[in-house]
Amino acid sequence: MRLFIKQKVFSWNDRFTVRDENETDRYFVEGEIFSFGHHLHIYDASHNEVAYIQQKLLSFKPRYYIFKNGSQVAELVKEFTLFKQKYSFSGLPWSIDGEFTRHDYSLRDVTDGSVIMTVSRQWFTWGDSYLLDIADGADEILCLAAVIAIDCANEDASRGNRGSF
Repeated sequence: MRLFIKQKVFSWNDRFTVRDENETDRYFVEGEIFSFGHHLHIYDASHNEVAYIQQKLLSFKPRYYIFKNGSQVAELVKEFTLFKQKYSFSGLPWSIDGEFTRHDYSLRDVTDGSVIMTVSRQWFTWGDSYLLDIADGADEILCLAAVIAIDCANEDASRGNRGSF
């Protein structure tokens, strides 16, 4: 499964559409405008909420909780490193490796090393566009939520919000 994220340029809040390889709208992502930290809702094409991402504030390390069907299923933590960004998951048997600032990374299953998803930035487009290449049988909603949480952490780091205060 391939999904494409094209974020709107000059948006006042986090709001964008995720399309499949046929350019059909698959998911809609909307942020809460008046909230402390990131609060992002992921809706399917019928506008049913399928996932939710919440940034934990007042944390020593930047953390993002991923909810699916009303239950927390994962926590993304931005690790402290000097030169290269590094993330880890708790709640899911996934590892993440690659160049996060260039949007070129992959998620792997730690149990067998198989690639769950690769993410790459699409060049020569207006605004930020990303390709998510998700392996057959992988949970595309969790993969999408993971990418969005990583993007939020990258955005915070680029703005100088090193801690989540």
